[in-house]
Order: sequence, then structure tokens, then C-alpha cells
Amino acid sequence: MNPLADDRFRKAGTSRSFTAAARTRAGLRTVEEHELPDLAGLDMEIFAGDAYPYFVLRQLFDVHGDRLKVVDDGSELCGYVLVATRQGGNRSWILGLGTRKRCRGLGYGRRLMAEAVRMCAADGVHEVRLTVDPANTAAVQLYESFGFARDHHRDDYFGPGESRLIMTLTLARPTPDRQPP
Repeated sequence: MNPLADDRFRKAGTSRSFTAAARTRAGLRTVEEHELPDLAGLDMEIFAGDAYPYFVLRQLFDVHGDRLKVVDDGSELCGYVLVATRQGGNRSWILGLGTRKRCRGLGYGRRLMAEAVRMCAADGVHEVRLTVDPANTAAVQLYESFGFARDHHRDDYFGPGESRLIMTLTLARPTPDRQPP
């Protein structure tokens, strides 16, 4: 399906050319500290009851701020990804990835995931993991398109009734002749 040809992916009253232009000018960058309230609002819109409390986002920014990337279309934050690497650098977790409803279907989630995988590969990480609501088929399909495999299902992962699918991507280890991009 071409998302530009489907009205569900266009802001009300906008044209296809506006949507294409917005996608073209949207920038992928590291979030800035003064944007944390906007990021918290974005996280709440995306994940509702599963959103990070502001104080947790604040601490994640302090610890992993260089791994907290956003897509900004010039008017607001449209999506974000947060990557955390375990001590020793062997395994990374994608702790959050999502896009604002009005920004879905524009490839922002794919751009964010590509950046997350690129960062992990550049850091020499061997394994990337994430959790996803098993009912979120669009997200599961996105992750599978990047090579993530369904590792296992965990009932009550985030508490009673909050099951998650654990997915894993194995990255090639860099050799002395071949460095990550």
C-alpha cells in the first residue's frame, strides 16, 4: 500500500504534496533537554498507560541521552527511539520506539529503527532486543523486516495482563578488516 495514496495517512485538509514535503524535511536527530516535556507528551500519546513517567524519561535522558533520537517535522516531534546498551557492550535494548498517530505511514518508524540498528552496529553490539505488545502486528512486522526474530512470549511482563513478545536481532561482529558503518 502506498501510504501517500491513503487518506488515513494525511492530515485533514492537506494535500499529498504537503505530506510528501513534510516527510522530506523531517529531521532525525538527538533529542535536546529542553524538549523533554514534549517527548513526555509524545510518549503519552503513543503508549498511553504504558508511557514512561516524566521522571523516568528525565533519568533515561541523563543516562542514555545520546541514544535518544527523535524525528522532528519542523512543527513537532513525530516519533522517537531509545537505545540502551548493557555494560560491556554486548547487548542493547530498544526501550522505546513509536510515532505520533498523525505521522504514521510516513516511514518515520522505519527511519528510527534503522538509526537504532546503525547505532548498535557502530558500537559493536552483538545482540539487540526489544519487547512489543504481541497484538501490535504493525510493530512486529516492522521489527521482523529488520531481521528481528520472535524469541519468546512473556505473560505479565509489565504486570498482570501486560504480556510482551521479546524479539532479538543478532548483529555480525566487526572484524579487524570490517568495521561497522
